[in-house]
Amino acid sequence: MTSPPRLNRFWLALGVASLALNAALVGALVADVDVRAKLGSLLRDSESPAPNNPPGRWQRRATEKRATGDESLDEQMRQLQTIGYAAGSQNAPEHSDVTRYEPEAAFDGLNFMVSGHAPEAVLTDMRGVVLHRWAREFRSVWPDYAAPKRGLNDQFWRRAHLAANGDVLAIFEGVGLFKLDARSNLLWAKQNGAHHDLFVSDAGEIYVLAREAKLIERYDPRAPILEEFVLVLDAAGEERRRVSVLQAFEQSDYAPLLARMPRSGDVFHNNTLEVLDGSLADRSPAFRAGNVLISVLNLDLLAVLDLDAQRIVWALSGPWRLQHQPTVIDGGRMLVLDNQGLGEHSRVLEFDPFSQQIHWGFSGATDAPFFTRTCGSVQRLSNGNTLITESDAGRAFEVTRDKRIVWEFVSPHRAGRSGELIATLFDVVRLAPDFPVSWAQASERR
Repeated sequence: MTSPPRLNRFWLALGVASLALNAALVGALVADVDVRAKLGSLLRDSESPAPNNPPGRWQRRATEKRATGDESLDEQMRQLQTIGYAAGSQNAPEHSDVTRYEPEAAFDGLNFMVSGHAPEAVLTDMRGVVLHRWAREFRSVWPDYAAPKRGLNDQFWRRAHLAANGDVLAIFEGVGLFKLDARSNLLWAKQNGAHHDLFVSDAGEIYVLAREAKLIERYDPRAPILEEFVLVLDAAGEERRRVSVLQAFEQSDYAPLLARMPRSGDVFHNNTLEVLDGSLADRSPAFRAGNVLISVLNLDLLAVLDLDAQRIVWALSGPWRLQHQPTVIDGGRMLVLDNQGLGEHSRVLEFDPFSQQIHWGFSGATDAPFFTRTCGSVQRLSNGNTLITESDAGRAFEVTRDKRIVWEFVSPHRAGRSGELIATLFDVVRLAPDFPVSWAQASERR
């Protein structure tokens, strides 16, 4: 049985101090190194535990549904299944589109993005010129879907993936995954509870986060929870494997971490999935190729799931709070977007997942910090720059190693009753400049 990695006191205090662990587990988790001196100004000097139920648009909706108390159990589960996000939350700025671009310093490429303004994805060049657009309304995908009485994530796509032939995989949050061709023709749709994130392997297998509202009496005999899964689908969308993240924790060395889990509702809120390539396997067998890195928002936790063993084989808490998009990068390191580790202030951290040493971070300038309470993403580009999506602000920007912003995009799309809000920019992915787009040139490219 693989033992948990050794964590220093600082990281343990931030992540697992609230657990009632037995002495043996504490010995396995606590090291004698005080890492605060290593982290310096990158870390907030606070060891207060994160709340079980994080703030944000999705949380208010979930609480509101729970508070009514007059629905049947079936209706409670339908509403819980579709908790999600508003199309926008911040006032729209006066400026929009590409507001900064230094071609000699930025990584040249294409930008693929999804936004809260409409059920569509857009491909642009570095200057913001739209090269192609995919669009598909919810009811044209699932015309007979039985929606809950209040709320449905049917106004936008939460995440999408672009293939080289122009096909797109997209998620309607909490409902399912569907596939379009380059002309937005529907190829297939699976109502499988897909949410937040997906990953497509070189072999064409589709990995996707999914959830299902269930009444699990050992946690709460009266109120349902969202049980989280990692699904593996074939190229046609047919389910081949389903692994419960809850059960994977329960039967692992990390089961005590569940003491921090809410007893009902959205207990995990997994928000990221990445299939590991084995580049860190020489340092830990937990990171062997084929295992899956996930982000468990409600536990402020990064974890690795072994799909074959159906067990969590590695987990780490840190200075981050309500994090998004952990990813393995070159040099044996990881990146993560720390949404609220500094309170009303977000940052990106580059760190060693085994020593926990912070090697780089970005939190904006003193007079211009960035902050996204919810959502957000981060991508390390091949030239060493980092692309950051500040979702709530409808903004994406590229920053160099010396922390200079060399490209900035502010969404031109609006939300709200009168268009007073900027549309949430859920995700921006930078594609290589040689990414094939011949399918777009005939009728779409400008």
